[in-house]
Amino acid sequence: MRRFTSLMLLLLTTTLLLIASACTSGTTGDNTTAGSGGNSGGDAQTARKKKGANEQVFIGFLMDTLKEERWQRDKELVEKRAAEVGAKLSVQVANGDDNLQIKQAENLLSQKVDVLIVAPHNGEIAATIVEMAHREGVPVISYDRLIRNADVDLYLSHQVVKMGEMQARYLLERAPKGNYIVVQGSATDNNAKLLHDGQMNVLRPAVDRGDIKIVVDQPAKEWLASEALNIVENALTQVNNDVVAVVASNDGTARGAIQALDGQKLAGKVLVSGQDADLASLQLIVQGKQTMTVYKPIQPLAYGAVDAALKLARGESVQTNDTVDNGRKKVASMLFEPQAVDRDNLVSTVVKDGYQTLAKICEKVPAEQCPKADAAGG
Repeated sequence: MRRFTSLMLLLLTTTLLLIASACTSGTTGDNTTAGSGGNSGGDAQTARKKKGANEQVFIGFLMDTLKEERWQRDKELVEKRAAEVGAKLSVQVANGDDNLQIKQAENLLSQKVDVLIVAPHNGEIAATIVEMAHREGVPVISYDRLIRNADVDLYLSHQVVKMGEMQARYLLERAPKGNYIVVQGSATDNNAKLLHDGQMNVLRPAVDRGDIKIVVDQPAKEWLASEALNIVENALTQVNNDVVAVVASNDGTARGAIQALDGQKLAGKVLVSGQDADLASLQLIVQGKQTMTVYKPIQPLAYGAVDAALKLARGESVQTNDTVDNGRKKVASMLFEPQAVDRDNLVSTVVKDGYQTLAKICEKVPAEQCPKADAAGG
């Protein structure tokens, strides 16, 4: 009997120890500081090897695309910062192919990168990349677009919901009544959803009041201008050209919308929003065909990602200013401030910052139509 009792006590003690160990392994750290070294979300994860202060850090940068001008800038600025701080960098571009992006991640991990910076094509599918990296003890930074449902170490982006609110508010203040078209971004991009959330934060009350009617609200596949062109053409046909504004989610879709409006001699009469401050869209703003864009300074984002990668590789904490829920956890985040840009302030924003030059912006318009170089303190 004593022997049976002793055996039962031993089994009970072992069970309690296993339960306590399991509970401890699931705890999370401070969500406002991106740290390194431990498993913060429960992925099967190898202990991270920390780089010494004088050891070179190897960074892998996985990009979805270089189609848009802004992504070309991201690549150039990440490369520039990596060179400045002496980091080794490998940039891989998936061209909208999820399977290729995963293979590129596998390749970089086989080369023993210390950190991955990932601008995902599909924020849901990219969770696989995070799991693979963590199995190798490699931290992952989600760049500009949020990786969903994964134990992401850090997220860097701009205030995306706020950008959507900026776009909608700018147009609504100038066209408070009438029919609206909403052209969303790609359905695979979480940023497109966040932008749409922001847009509807502003537009929904006006819809509920009966001030405006949204005649079409549709995503543009892969952010393509050609998709936006089709969406807007169909919407114009549906309401016999009776439209006062197009909430286009980025500059590429804005240009597609403007092409459709041009076909009906409505360009410059219908308000059109955008995002990214692309040169082609700034030229359209000066011509009066696009109403506004959202300027997102890229240098703080690109430099911030490289600097954070160095810290994560060396086991140092990264100070952040927010958290964003990705469906799995509240991800420690660095979110940067966007700016609404129109004809009146483009000199004091994108030109002043050196993002675009006034000469290039105005090369398609007569000199008298160009904003003055000293406008608004620029």
